[in-house]
Amino acid sequence: MKRFALLACGWLLATVLSAQQLDPVKWTYTVKETSATEAELLFTAKLDAGWHMYSQYTDPMGPLPVAFEFVESGDYQRLGKVLEPKPHEEMDDVFQCVVKSFSGTVVFRQKVKRLSERDFTVKGVLSYQLCNDGSCIAPEDHDFVFRVKGAVAEPVGAGETRPEAAVATEETPPAGADSAEAAPAAALAEAEPTQADGDDSTDGGQSLWSVFLLALGGGLLTMFTPCVFPMIPMTVNFFMRGSENRRKSRRQAWFFGLSIVMLFAVLGAILALVLGPEALYTLGTHWIPNLIFFIVFFVFALSFFGLFEIKMPERWVNASDEQADKGGFLAPFFIALTTVLVSFSCTGPILGAALVGLTTSSTDRWVSLVTMLGFGIGFAAPFTLLAMFPQFLKNMKSGSWLNTVKVVFAFLELAFGLKFLQQADLYCNWGILDREVYLALWIVIFGLLGLYLLGKLRFKGDDPVERLGTGRLMLAIVDLAFVVYMVPGLWGAPLKGISGFLPPMESQDFNIERIVAGHAAAGTAAAARPGRLPAGRKYADKLHVPLGFEAFFDLEEARAYARETGKPLFLDFTGKTCANCREMEHYVWVDPEVKRILNEEYVMVSLYCDENTIELPEEEWVTDAKGRTLKTLGRRNLDYEKTVFDMNAQPYYVVTDAEGRVLTRENYKYNRDASRFAAWLREGASNHRASVPKENH
Repeated sequence: MKRFALLACGWLLATVLSAQQLDPVKWTYTVKETSATEAELLFTAKLDAGWHMYSQYTDPMGPLPVAFEFVESGDYQRLGKVLEPKPHEEMDDVFQCVVKSFSGTVVFRQKVKRLSERDFTVKGVLSYQLCNDGSCIAPEDHDFVFRVKGAVAEPVGAGETRPEAAVATEETPPAGADSAEAAPAAALAEAEPTQADGDDSTDGGQSLWSVFLLALGGGLLTMFTPCVFPMIPMTVNFFMRGSENRRKSRRQAWFFGLSIVMLFAVLGAILALVLGPEALYTLGTHWIPNLIFFIVFFVFALSFFGLFEIKMPERWVNASDEQADKGGFLAPFFIALTTVLVSFSCTGPILGAALVGLTTSSTDRWVSLVTMLGFGIGFAAPFTLLAMFPQFLKNMKSGSWLNTVKVVFAFLELAFGLKFLQQADLYCNWGILDREVYLALWIVIFGLLGLYLLGKLRFKGDDPVERLGTGRLMLAIVDLAFVVYMVPGLWGAPLKGISGFLPPMESQDFNIERIVAGHAAAGTAAAARPGRLPAGRKYADKLHVPLGFEAFFDLEEARAYARETGKPLFLDFTGKTCANCREMEHYVWVDPEVKRILNEEYVMVSLYCDENTIELPEEEWVTDAKGRTLKTLGRRNLDYEKTVFDMNAQPYYVVTDAEGRVLTRENYKYNRDASRFAAWLREGASNHRASVPKENH
């Protein structure tokens, strides 16, 4: 026993010496005075090679974003939100969504209005998640301080700026810090393009053009909806009726089209000025608006199926019609208003989806205005052109095909409305729409759509399909091929073509690839032994371990159980948004030998270091080295990892006994070698058996 104790102490010392807290980013805070009363706060992050952090506007299904929290003061007023440069965007196979990230040097900007003539400080806290190819660092609070000069009485001359302010502080300001560091940081800030700069040559400018073109296409698409198409001849006939002056009629047609565009543009400007992209981003990610959007899409789908009809209040439409009858240039405006109101039941869902989708994927303040402007032009163009050239109306006939389009839209709205319900479900952890359920619903919806296109289903207003046209047949083939493409997803196929619409792979209960990999050697029927841990474990209703494993989520509770069973502890420092943790689970934990050892010889405890939505009871609060009180489960777990093991990255694995003594020479970091991981687990289990008196075996 003495020999083992000496060996264990040696291993523990080696572990402590080999572990180190990672600090791959250095923050520098500078102040740029832009006018006599305004200034810009520059957050400059220099990331080590291979590391990246995530945008403020990262998809809620993805990793944790960088977040800024300011201590409000009467000395200054913030102007807008924190601006960031254009992030790198790519589809992530682990998170199953588009991830926006930064690497290298990145500068965030916050404009402020200086209200005090005396010098003052701007304080706050920022948090961020960092990842590289092998580790992720869970977010924790980092204090920042800017020292800002007071406002000056005399305005600065046109085109002139006051000298650059010195570095206010660094994240941990050293004594006697040299203010000369401000110059390079400020230069970097000047060189870094932001989406708010308005330069069309930047990526941000190009993205606005993309937004405009997508919205324009959405507006044109509404022409073929059942409540817009029939209005075209009715509206154009107004301009032909009793008009002997062809030039005047065309001028009225132009004014009619411009009125439609103006109506949409005014609404877009209101959204841009009042809400801004940050509010629209929240609108697109929070569970309440997403649930509302789902209900709206569901109701419109039922309406298009013929269950009932949705109309704008008739008093609004009649009042607009009465004004249109008065003639002059006021008449085209009210005809435009009537057209917009009457067509709302078809344009509403398309426009709503465009606004939510485009505004949540961009940080430009004017994206909502560009969206509405493009949509308005697309919507107005067919009306305007046909009003100017009415001879084209002879070739346009309404008919039963409009009802077909209406029913097709109903199926599509039902399918895409599920995306909003899935977002709300993910936000609140309801567990209603896991990946299998979502795919099953889509397969049924698009399968029924294929049968409808083939004429096997009929709805109210449909004529019998006596002969199948070529166009309808081609659409049915494409639709049914899409259904066949989705079927393997029920067994865990990635379906990368539509992965952005699907729930994350983690919600998939049945994944044949993992099962085959897990039981190829052992041939067992289950990955783990359900029910072997006590029911009612703390936080087990909110936190889960993948692949059928069972674990504790509270260290003290796990230690008590380890004492009862005489087993060592497997400490899994992990995170809900840790991509590398998921890779270790899906590529290493599925190994049959690894699973056998974990299930039979260890008590597993998963310590989530980024789970800051779970509040701890007051008696479990802890105080960190900086004197801060940690009140959430994630911050307490991260502090334990840092304090005891001098490590702040995940994944990180430690084997201990029930008293907290480390049982291996080294703790295990990210490495996808399953045989090495199994050998490391065997080492810990063997050392634990050697440390226990024989009579206790």
